[in-house]
Amino acid sequence: MLVILDWDGTVCNSAERIIHCMQRAAERAGLPVLNPEAIGNIIGLGLPEAVASLFPEAASDQRQRVRELYSEEWLAARGEPLPLFEGVLPTLDRLLGGGHQLAVATGKSRRGLNRELGERGLGDLFVASRCADETASKPHPRMLEEILLEVGCPAGEAVMVGDTVYDLEMAAALEMPSIGVSYGVHEPDRLRAWKPQAIIDEFPQLLEWPPLVP
Repeated sequence: MLVILDWDGTVCNSAERIIHCMQRAAERAGLPVLNPEAIGNIIGLGLPEAVASLFPEAASDQRQRVRELYSEEWLAARGEPLPLFEGVLPTLDRLLGGGHQLAVATGKSRRGLNRELGERGLGDLFVASRCADETASKPHPRMLEEILLEVGCPAGEAVMVGDTVYDLEMAAALEMPSIGVSYGVHEPDRLRAWKPQAIIDEFPQLLEWPPLVP
């Protein structure tokens, strides 16, 4: 089976930094500094879509400025790589050992994803990936369609794993199975509306879903 993973909030524990950088960018751009819940709600969208959702009344040049400042803040905040959630690496190893394939579908930019994979030496684990700046942003299913086409995998033989309704919505559009994670930015009740096969509380529980049992 092809296991397609969201990155931020599912694999990588990055929500706190994303929220901080967006708050700093808004402050520097002269826009309202929104609360963590509002910013957490847009994690998973592409950056242009996220900024448009957060600041619908802002002029286009202000939104562009927020995007530029967010990127500056993200780079300035970089130190040690952000932590992966507990159990991610052993679980990925067991999935690969069980004959499954791995892919990434993320709202990050290509440059951002490549940087994170490169810092951890994880690039070789994934047979495909799509980022929001090279295709349609979630919840449009195009990034999943492109991954399936690249790998040569039917939607019914793949599963989308993510922490937001954007992840599960795009899977539902293709009648692809999905699994939600409860430890990310969207509450389990919101995830259940998209009828995932399961909602897990820890990443290693992926291995308990029957099609992925080692």
